[in-house]
Amino acid sequence: MAKHLVLVAGNIGAGKTTLTERIGARFGWWTGYESVADNPYLSDFYGDMRAWSFHLQIFFLGHRADQYLEAARDARSSILDRSIYEDAHIFARALHHLGNLNERDYLAYRRLFDLVVESLPRPDLLIYLKAPVNVLMDRIRRRARNMETGITPEYLSLLDTFYDEWLGSFDLCPVLTIQTNDLDYANQPSHLELVTRRIQDKLAGKELMDLTKK
Repeated sequence: MAKHLVLVAGNIGAGKTTLTERIGARFGWWTGYESVADNPYLSDFYGDMRAWSFHLQIFFLGHRADQYLEAARDARSSILDRSIYEDAHIFARALHHLGNLNERDYLAYRRLFDLVVESLPRPDLLIYLKAPVNVLMDRIRRRARNMETGITPEYLSLLDTFYDEWLGSFDLCPVLTIQTNDLDYANQPSHLELVTRRIQDKLAGKELMDLTKK
C-alpha cells in the first residue's frame, strides 16, 4: 500500500482516539494523538478560559504541526487523532464565538495558523466521525474525564454547526463521513472490519456503499 496521511476528525466523544488506535494497529501505521497529559496549559485554561485560550491554541498549533512533519518523515502511512484544521475552524472559532478569545488574539492566531498550514503536507483522507449530541453526551459522561465535566449539549451542538460549515467547503482531500452512534469498533470485530474496508476503498478511490447496508 502507498504511503498515506489520514486524519480523524469529529466532535468530542465521536470515537476518534479509539479508531486511530485500531486502524494504526491494524495496518502498522504511525499514530499521532492529541496532547493532554503533557499539555502545560490545559489546567490553567480550564481555570480561566479567557486568560489562557490564546496560549492553549498556540500550543496546539505547534504540537500538531510537529506531528504532521513527524508523520511526513516516517516511512509508514500515518493516522492522526484530530486534525490541525479543527483547531482553527472549530475550537478557536468556538472560543472566539463564546467570548473566551478576543478579536485581536483570534486574528493573530488565524494569521499564524494560515502560515503554518501552508507548509504542511496535504492529507490523503479525512475521516469525519459523527454522532447525535445525546450519544456524545452519554459517551462523555461514561468516560468521566475531569476536564470534560463542563461540556454541555449546547456546546456540542455549536461545534456540530461549525463542523458542518467547515466541511461544506473543505477541499484538501476526500472526506469519508461515518456515523458512529451504532458502531462499536472497539469491541465488535465486524464493525471494525466494516470501517476498515470503507477506509481502504476510499483511499483507493472506489465508490462506497452506505455503512447501514449490510
